[in-house]
Amino acid sequence: MRNDQFGYEMTVSSPAAAEAWDKMVLAFLAHAAKTPEYLGSVLKEAPDFAMAHAVKGMFFLMLARRELVDTAQEAYAAALAGAGRVAPTAREMGYVRGLGAWLEGRPSEAIAEMEGILARWPEDAMAMKISHAIRFMLGDGKGMRASVEAVLPTYDAKNPARGYLLGCHAFTLEETGEYGRAESAGRLGLSLSPDDAWGLHAVAHVFDMTANARAGLSWLDGREAAWAHCNNFRYHVWWHKALMHLDQGEIDAVFELYDTEIRADKTDDYRDISNGSALLTRLELEGISVGNRWEELADISERRTEDACLAFADLHYLLALIGGDRTMAVKRMMARLQRDAKHTTADEMKARLATPGLSAATGLEAFGEGDYKTAFLNLGRARRSMQQVGGSHAQRDVFERLTIDSAIRGGFLDDAEMILEERLAARAGRLDAYASTRFDLIAESKGEWKQAGRLPAE
Repeated sequence: MRNDQFGYEMTVSSPAAAEAWDKMVLAFLAHAAKTPEYLGSVLKEAPDFAMAHAVKGMFFLMLARRELVDTAQEAYAAALAGAGRVAPTAREMGYVRGLGAWLEGRPSEAIAEMEGILARWPEDAMAMKISHAIRFMLGDGKGMRASVEAVLPTYDAKNPARGYLLGCHAFTLEETGEYGRAESAGRLGLSLSPDDAWGLHAVAHVFDMTANARAGLSWLDGREAAWAHCNNFRYHVWWHKALMHLDQGEIDAVFELYDTEIRADKTDDYRDISNGSALLTRLELEGISVGNRWEELADISERRTEDACLAFADLHYLLALIGGDRTMAVKRMMARLQRDAKHTTADEMKARLATPGLSAATGLEAFGEGDYKTAFLNLGRARRSMQQVGGSHAQRDVFERLTIDSAIRGGFLDDAEMILEERLAARAGRLDAYASTRFDLIAESKGEWKQAGRLPAE
């Protein structure tokens, strides 16, 4: 038995394994590209360490790829086999049970296992971050915040994970609308852990949600070292910077970032596809030609039409297929979503594919076909439960914009105005360029309708 950096017992005897585990935990908190390298070192030195195998399996499930479910199952089998040879601690077995529950389609039970660990071992930063990550995939902003705040008092200044915990707190505060506190927590977290890309990006979210793109650019400029070490999460931070340039009307800068950072590496991770497809969609909604940039996203998305792992991923694959005019692939994906929706399932992720996934997908397909009435009716139906597809407010905003634009183009001007007002209220009452333009379009359209005698004059 050895103790980890937080003072908790681990069933490893190798000093090298214990050291690699501690490095892996901090790397995971920092979204560092070296995380799997450290985990590999742990398993090489301690092949029967059940908790490490369980964490490996959960890492694979976080990637939301159908072919990696089998790999996660193999990690689960290895965890059980290791537990049979070297009896885990109660804390370690919580990870094994959590992976098993998630593999059976119950990520909420995986969260419950992590929360059970935190109730007894609150400074287990790995359990904290895994709970945070799964809740993020489920769109549970309030749960993320409650989880972090329950353990926050136990992380004193000596705790090596305190800065990362503050970064997680910053993100939960932003997602629950406390923008001032979120910015303060994110700045403090980054001062303690300079490589805390999650906390840095939480502050970027604050500037997005408060329509302060210029301040957001100032925040990110010069802090590139905070995300240079990251895995594909670094592309997402560049995506945030591109959004800020878009709001400022600096389109050349948007395309520069897209080509040299966001999609310089033609990766097929769903999070990278979502960055690309959401940004290109936003550009096209502003009437900006994106050239042939849809093609490589559509090529990748054509291979993912049967994934059915995460509604958030499926909807972004669909955006890429629509943008790339892949009609047959769109039809295949829609057929699969319709099949999924007809079968009730205990799988929590797949349930979200049916509601709100199918309505949202139907709306996206109709928008791509220019049928804006059908697009709005379906996107509007999905809108109230869209948080369940996962992701952040900033990421889901592409669907909000498509809902508003379909309402305007379909003639549902009052509905569009109402959604814009609700969006404005969620953003501290501050107009961004998108909302300002749409309010003007609605006012102009209503004026034209009045002149044509289609609305009573006020």
